[in-house]
Amino acid sequence: MDLHRLSPEHLRDEEQFECLPINEGCAVSLPNAPAIGLNRVLGLGSVEDLDKAYNWMQRKAGNRFLQLNVDAASDEVRNWIQTKDLHEHGPGWAKLTRSAPFSRLELPGRVRTRRVKVDEAALFGSMLCKGFSFPLTLASLWSAIVDKEGWSCFFALDGETPIGTGAIYVSGTYAWLGGGTTLPEFRNRGVQKALIQIRTDHGITQGVSTFVVETEVPSLAKPSISYENLRKMGFRHAYNRKNFKL
Repeated sequence: MDLHRLSPEHLRDEEQFECLPINEGCAVSLPNAPAIGLNRVLGLGSVEDLDKAYNWMQRKAGNRFLQLNVDAASDEVRNWIQTKDLHEHGPGWAKLTRSAPFSRLELPGRVRTRRVKVDEAALFGSMLCKGFSFPLTLASLWSAIVDKEGWSCFFALDGETPIGTGAIYVSGTYAWLGGGTTLPEFRNRGVQKALIQIRTDHGITQGVSTFVVETEVPSLAKPSISYENLRKMGFRHAYNRKNFKL
């Protein structure tokens, strides 16, 4: 919701970027973004709220999804999913958490990190789009969060050249890690671990006691490097969200 609040007005108009807050959750739509995270309904637990989000999303373009922790859902919500004839899409997302304080891990390799400067916001946005294979027309969405209240953005470096991105959003004693990606030609060098480390270190200085992050659920057929890296960095699996196509 804060990402939408900070987004440039021209991007909202040109890209039809919309967000509907509903109680503790929301529905968000950015049709040109291939990512589920920007075209989903999440954080809702009642049929009344789900109906409101479903009707809103039905009027949107692009891919649309409902993310839900089915294990924690009520029978009424499960029946609602069946009534709407919603089908699972992909492996779903795993939510992981890590609590502070914790010992700093000694990471292999020599990947350096630093905070993104205000005048590097455009570079941060374009790199994030490249890493996630987003259209570059969406770069201003990510550029807009650099140095804004609650947000801190970081680069991973090869020498002095930025090669990876990561963001942290702090709210009270909680923090969410996102925007973590590495330019394709620099992958498998420990960039993700270095970016996790710098963001958790930074969060602790801001009074964070609980860090949260999500990534694709791993399987025997499709292991998740991101999931394994997070586990190695001390994150624990909390629950899974299934993705249902709307």
